[in-house]
Amino acid sequence: MEKPPPPVAPTLARVLPVHGIGLSFFHVVVIVLSLVMTLSAWQFSKYQIETRTGARFEAERDRVIGLIETRLHKYEDLLWSSASAVESHDGAITREQWKIFGRNLRIEDKYSGISALGVVHHVSRADLPAFTAERRRERPDLTVRPPHDEPVHLVLTYITPEEGSAKAIGFDLANEANRLDALLASRDSGAARITGPIEVRRDSGPVPGFLFAVPFYDGVVPATVEARRDGIQGFIAASFATRKLMEGLLNRDLRELRFSIADGDETIYDEHSADDPTRDPNPMFRETVSLDLYGRTWTLDMRSNLVFREANTFAQPTFVLIGGLLIEALIVALLLLMARANGRAVAYADEVTAQLKKKTGKLAEANRALSGKNVELEQFAYVTSHDLKTPIRGIGGLTEMVQEDLEDYLSLPDANPDVAANLQRIRDRVHRMNELTGGIMEFSRIGRPHDSEDPVELEGIVDALRSDFALSETQLIVSDPGYALTADTFSFRRVIENLVGNAIKYHDDTGNMVVSVSGTVEGSRMTVTVSDNGPGIDEDYHDRIFEIFQTLRSGDAPESTGIGLAIVKKAVENHGGRIEVASAPGKGATFAFDWPLTTEADASTETSRAA
Repeated sequence: MEKPPPPVAPTLARVLPVHGIGLSFFHVVVIVLSLVMTLSAWQFSKYQIETRTGARFEAERDRVIGLIETRLHKYEDLLWSSASAVESHDGAITREQWKIFGRNLRIEDKYSGISALGVVHHVSRADLPAFTAERRRERPDLTVRPPHDEPVHLVLTYITPEEGSAKAIGFDLANEANRLDALLASRDSGAARITGPIEVRRDSGPVPGFLFAVPFYDGVVPATVEARRDGIQGFIAASFATRKLMEGLLNRDLRELRFSIADGDETIYDEHSADDPTRDPNPMFRETVSLDLYGRTWTLDMRSNLVFREANTFAQPTFVLIGGLLIEALIVALLLLMARANGRAVAYADEVTAQLKKKTGKLAEANRALSGKNVELEQFAYVTSHDLKTPIRGIGGLTEMVQEDLEDYLSLPDANPDVAANLQRIRDRVHRMNELTGGIMEFSRIGRPHDSEDPVELEGIVDALRSDFALSETQLIVSDPGYALTADTFSFRRVIENLVGNAIKYHDDTGNMVVSVSGTVEGSRMTVTVSDNGPGIDEDYHDRIFEIFQTLRSGDAPESTGIGLAIVKKAVENHGGRIEVASAPGKGATFAFDWPLTTEADASTETSRAA
């Protein structure tokens, strides 16, 4: 009797065949997982590219907005300087004096966006005949026009440059609603104001534009609306053709986006022309931004152009996907061959494994590259703030030069104090900008390692602060837990300095001020509490105060950059801790945060959080 053949040991391919194909369940799992990895790599790469291009668009957007705001602030400074020049003559500047002033300004060379700069006098209806007679001594043919029914007249008396604009002298701006509303708002507020859209006369005809004006009064700026209405003498007004302003401000060839500006329902500037060869009919990014500028709201429609699209293609994710799918096809082919030829199964398996390792290596390389990009993005804020210091220093230097040039005048007993006050205002703004850029640079450096890790104690830090702020032991109290701390002592000092400095800066009664700093230790971390008896903080703002550029400064409080508490929060969280505030109006404030005692404790905390 013939013996039956020995039983064949069952293999996975024989036990779990896929009907009609010959692939095992294990093979299917491999294919699915590999496809998931390919799609995940594609999605991850696509997300990173989208994030990077989005950040690039936002940077370009912010650059354009910053240039517009900076240029308008520059023109505002010019208007206030011109108003100071008029006030220095007690508001009675003559036509010849204005011509000399305008010639020295060199508007055509230095302020190319301005079409004309003029003096507009505020005249009541009853005083108009006497005003006209007085002005005709300088210009016999002066006629105030056109007629209207408003109770006041806003007469354009002087203009520079006169060439090509002399016909506008005598024009009554109260005749047109946009000009009238803006100038009266400037009068009542004592601040600079922009009109709604108007037509600016150019050699080629009327073009969209606006008027930018500041008031000048009989003496210092009155404190109330009624007093400002009684003391108003006139305005310094500059007319702008919007297109000329923007063309002098932004070189279109150096930008990767186009924008339009609308004031209300009227478009005053538009780059979205079909004739533009770089126009992207389907832009990658489009955003609408509202700018509140001197009493008006400008709506900017910002769109990326073809130059931006060419510089930010999504080819890399596509290549990842195509490459991954090709590998998937290769894997399937290999598995089919393995199912049909068990003898070559090991060789094919080795080849697939090699491909997977190669693919994993590419992903690791891509991850390293993306990590480098993230570091570059973190450095972006630091570099931007550093680069801003150059124009800020330029403004400060120019202000000092102007102050030196006016030194003889300012020393006169009858010198207008507003001139010195305005110059000091500019210097104060330059100082504030320096503090702001310094804060941003410090904020961007949070998390970077420092060389110094010498042990520090809480009492030593507070003693130094007491000396720095010239406070007594009853004003700045310390309760030291008796532990030396070595984990990032530089950042720890800065956190304490910021919290104590804020308590002192915003205290409304420094004579009775008491600031208390105490520490307790639990395990490997120290909890520090900084309390004060100051005005306190409303509970609705407890989260907001830790956001960058947020400040709860009242009108008479010292100016703040709004970065200090953001630096504190970022530093604390970078060391695995958290900061909390307990406060109510009139009951002072208490800030509490925890910090690792040693660098090893910090590392273990981060590891446990990651786990």
